[in-house]
Amino acid sequence: MCTTCGCATGEVKIDGNDAHHEHEHADGTRHSHDHEHRHSYAPAHSHAPGLGAKRMVQIEQDILAKNNAYAEQNRQRLAQRGIFTLNLVSSPGSGKTTLLCKTIELLKGRRSVTVIEGDQQTSQDAERIRATGAPAIQINTGKGCHLDAHMVGHAMEKLELPQDSLLMIENVGNLVCPAAFDLGEAHKVVILSVTEGEDKPIKYPDMFRAASLMLMNKCDLLPYVSFKVDAAIAFARRVNPGIEVIEVSATTGQGMDTWLAWLERGAAGARARP
Repeated sequence: MCTTCGCATGEVKIDGNDAHHEHEHADGTRHSHDHEHRHSYAPAHSHAPGLGAKRMVQIEQDILAKNNAYAEQNRQRLAQRGIFTLNLVSSPGSGKTTLLCKTIELLKGRRSVTVIEGDQQTSQDAERIRATGAPAIQINTGKGCHLDAHMVGHAMEKLELPQDSLLMIENVGNLVCPAAFDLGEAHKVVILSVTEGEDKPIKYPDMFRAASLMLMNKCDLLPYVSFKVDAAIAFARRVNPGIEVIEVSATTGQGMDTWLAWLERGAAGARARP
């Protein structure tokens, strides 16, 4: 359960198979199971009417602490194999799947890429990724609004992750909850489309503060929209002075060489030691 928005974590499926997942109620009780998930949770406050703010804060801290422990396990496993891992985050419709497909195509023959795809329902994006030739596994979160480290760890067990490769985790489209959940990645990369408002970074500051890189996507559409590039960058750096920015277009190829060079530098730094 996410205490930010009260979303449920039931009905999780990894490539159509039900995943073992542990749930915590607002009263502190827990249960875990591997059987098919057919139940769901209402927002946290419905479990315990009158639950105090102090208890809610404690529950959130407990959930994040458990997630961080799983994330550290994921990170250690990835580091042992020299796998450079990114958590791609954005609002829905930013074009991150199209951008990811283009990235995979441009990296063919240069770097092996594996993808973990997160959506509430359907496997359409994973199928698009597989059509590029890259291995991909779909996580359907059901009513959940973000991936967590436990889900990603299960998905990693089902994938053959080549040594010294790239692992791209495409998170559920959401600029709120994924900011709080470490998946074991090296970096969060936030994708902001020019078809969105340039003030997104100050409307959703936690996400842009958590990201190392902002990809400003769909730049080929700038002549047709009123998006202010300089303002978007200024807003992003207001909440995160260290964030890097690359302007890209998967359609025209603008900025893709710069993006690939950023990936190669990260992959080189993550390479497994002999």
